[in-house]
Amino acid sequence: MENEILCIIVELKINPMNKGFIPPAIFLLLMFISVDCHKKPDEPQIVTYNTFNQIKLNGAGQSSEQTFSLPDDVDRIKKIQMYVRLLCPSGGCGAWDVYANVLVKDNNSGLFYEMARYITPYGRDNSSTDRGFVFDVTDFKSLLSGEVTLRIFTEVWTSQGWLVSVDFDFEYGTPDYRYYSIAPVMQYNAHSLAGLPYGEATEMNVDFKVDVPDEAEETSLRTIISGWGHATPEDTDGRPCAEWCFRTHNVLIDDQVTFIHDLTGLGCEENAVPAQFGNWKPDRAGWCPGMEVPVRKDILTLPKAGQSFNLSYRLENWTNDFLSLADNKHAYYAVSMFVVVKSDIPVQPASISQNP
Repeated sequence: MENEILCIIVELKINPMNKGFIPPAIFLLLMFISVDCHKKPDEPQIVTYNTFNQIKLNGAGQSSEQTFSLPDDVDRIKKIQMYVRLLCPSGGCGAWDVYANVLVKDNNSGLFYEMARYITPYGRDNSSTDRGFVFDVTDFKSLLSGEVTLRIFTEVWTSQGWLVSVDFDFEYGTPDYRYYSIAPVMQYNAHSLAGLPYGEATEMNVDFKVDVPDEAEETSLRTIISGWGHATPEDTDGRPCAEWCFRTHNVLIDDQVTFIHDLTGLGCEENAVPAQFGNWKPDRAGWCPGMEVPVRKDILTLPKAGQSFNLSYRLENWTNDFLSLADNKHAYYAVSMFVVVKSDIPVQPASISQNP
């Protein structure tokens, strides 16, 4: 409102018809006032940062790691959007739909956190979209500040591959909360077959204790899941696991089913990258070739500030009979899960420990 009043006065000042209307002392004061009167009060201010620029990833080098300078005033950031553009190198794009992601380094722990996951198109780039794949990565804004190390990964094994570029839009404005923190619960996601084995015994932990900091005003879970493998027995409609079989995963808070993750079809035929050179139209279990893998955001009813809770992740019952004719007879769910805590005062990350 104050800026709107100033803009009216400035308009009076610069309008020649109003000469002599405003006293000289006020004119002198207005000479030192700078107000953007052409910008609407609710218009977002977006600043774009370019990071990786057409980095070639293929069988000779599946990942790249670089450090970039990003804003350090993240308490003023309302939203961060990340864009991943894929182009074809000379010789063409990779022929297959493969697992790929973008990660950010936590300088305190030295660990890389998965911000986003996507599946490459069959043999095509994603220039049919405006700026490539788009992801909301605001949950990671405490890490996307100052000198930031990022890693891009694409699980391609051939000499063909993709030229990968990553840009960020930082939107300034009034955030829901000024400060965020983020902590990993589990990251079974180094590659597509590094996930939780499905239908067989595993020593990978899925039971945790979460200690929430005192400052928490909102606590949520951020999860990315994609299923891989062609294990049997197939479902009655002929779908092997875990790429094709539709399943339900349960998130338990203090032994109660609190959130449900349905890994069903996303409508792959409506893909933003059409006319791929492969079997891109049939629905997979929660992902599609040439699309972003969905982020599943679950907000706790109460933030549980200063409290602890038990967190468990349960896959739907199914038993692998290991009779698949595929080279790999196993099924996997590549999973990453984080606890995100928000507050209007600086907030520490939640503390995560394994439950026996």
